[in-house]
Amino acid sequence: MKIDNKLTSPLTGEVVGDNRTARGPAPAKDGASQSVDVHVSSLGAQLQAIEGQLRSGDGIDAAKVAEIRQAIAEGRLQIRPEVIADRLLETVRELLRGQNESS
Repeated sequence: MKIDNKLTSPLTGEVVGDNRTARGPAPAKDGASQSVDVHVSSLGAQLQAIEGQLRSGDGIDAAKVAEIRQAIAEGRLQIRPEVIADRLLETVRELLRGQNESS
């Protein structure tokens, strides 16, 4: 079985790069290393901002978290998979629209 070195986007399936270049700069013919520029897409930048908020605790409503924990403990929390699926699909559509607008 041959290993494919191509990286594909999980959302679109498009080839976005070569796995061999993800490991770092290749040495130049004279032995010196070459620099590689890395650019983060706007979606990637948004994800980094969200990750930073989660790590710092910003944007997390502690009272809401406590309310949800209490509802779980008392067995009052209703999980409706159809609502979760609908909202997940809505979020994916928004992300794809944003990705298409920035292209």
